[in-house]
Amino acid sequence: MTTLQAVHTLGRSVAVTAGDVELFAYVYRPDTPVLESPKPYLHPVRTLGGDVVSLYRPHDHVWHKGIAWSLPHVGEHNFWGGPTYERGRGYVQLDNNGSAVHREMTALGADGGRAGLAHRLDWISQEGRPVIEERRSLTATVLDETAWALVFGTAMTNVSGGPLDFGSPTTKGRENAGYGGLFWRGPRSFTGGIIQSPSGAGGDELRGTRAEWFGFRGRHDETGGWSTIVMVDDAANPQHPPRWFARSEMFACLCPAPFFDEELRVEHGRTLGFRYAVVIADGDRGDEGSALLAERGRAVLADVPADVPADVSAALAPPGGAVA
Repeated sequence: MTTLQAVHTLGRSVAVTAGDVELFAYVYRPDTPVLESPKPYLHPVRTLGGDVVSLYRPHDHVWHKGIAWSLPHVGEHNFWGGPTYERGRGYVQLDNNGSAVHREMTALGADGGRAGLAHRLDWISQEGRPVIEERRSLTATVLDETAWALVFGTAMTNVSGGPLDFGSPTTKGRENAGYGGLFWRGPRSFTGGIIQSPSGAGGDELRGTRAEWFGFRGRHDETGGWSTIVMVDDAANPQHPPRWFARSEMFACLCPAPFFDEELRVEHGRTLGFRYAVVIADGDRGDEGSALLAERGRAVLADVPADVPADVSAALAPPGGAVA
């Protein structure tokens, strides 16, 4: 069995490795400019074979950073980055780029083929006002010699003092642009790759499809090899199954978008939770293979408890329960 290790760079990031391959670096305290809505992100993300399947700060959308929990419309706040879409005006740069700020690490460790972490974050407005308190966990699990899975979980509590409407550019009037949520941006070489849905493979015409999982099959420069990424929405998530924001022609991306075309209101003091599995595999798995990866992602979601990384023993947690 492949053994995972978690390496903590205090005050900056956690890297999870499998042998000599760093599967991902989770940068929980980035040095991101305010206009890009600073938030934790995963990059680089690699297959077990070592191929990079994420892209950081592309020139066309500098606020895209590997895999990140990004929300463009949270009440008046933009936690996505860049300009905000307004009905009748289009994209406008406003003074509303909030930040998701790391507060404390509450669990960190590795045990055999599984590694994970949990931490607390404060989401604050550009002016520094509290908006959301979040508990987040990430758990990596080796599935076999060619695939691994990341379980991402979040519980977000509204502390803004009033209701928050979670939405997207589509809920503000832009057609078929319902992005927001767990967003993956793929490498440049994946542009023109294959978007995979449960009902078959295709391209940008699949954007807006409602499904419990979506995938992307992309090819790498230099080697010409392929990788497959499958994202699975937990059945307990609000708005399950979601509509998917997916692109291939302009760039490669996947996003299970729970607020694609319908806002969700969260009252002050209430908590909103989501969980996802992201399966990263070497090779082009095709229609049937992608569906099998989705099944394995569902199995991992069932196996990993909410809020804390599974199989990470208490002895591996930081002394006192927290490391800043």
